[in-house]
Amino acid sequence: MPKASVTRLIECKKEQLIDLVLNIEKYPEFVPFCLGSRVYERNTEANQTLIIADLTIGKGPFKDTYKSDVQFNKKTSTIKVTNIGGPLRYLENNWKFTESDNGTEILFDIDFEIENKFLNIVMTKSFQYGLNKIADAFQKRAHDLYRTIEN
Repeated sequence: MPKASVTRLIECKKEQLIDLVLNIEKYPEFVPFCLGSRVYERNTEANQTLIIADLTIGKGPFKDTYKSDVQFNKKTSTIKVTNIGGPLRYLENNWKFTESDNGTEILFDIDFEIENKFLNIVMTKSFQYGLNKIADAFQKRAHDLYRTIEN
């Protein structure tokens, strides 16, 4: 059961970073291992945004699509992602955004289990590395998008 977490300070406004994370359609352009995405539903009500989406992830001969329920809570500046279909036995992924003078700190944690026990062993050994690469990709994307807007 791979578990990992990453904390990063990213030089952009909290709302910009939240928008970047919720723009799931763009993930294949910059997120490592993300081969495709599809949003089925997106509903915004008062202080919440609810999204149902597929992500196709893979590397080499391994490729799978899983469906998730994404819930953004504006009051707490958090995003919670849970698995609702696909090759994962379960998934819990949480994002927390805290704005400071220097930018926005994100705390990203993930806990999941793949149905295939062999893949779980492989993922456990390399998952922190992969999560760091994903955090790097979000940090670079925010820098590329928002640095040009502010200058």
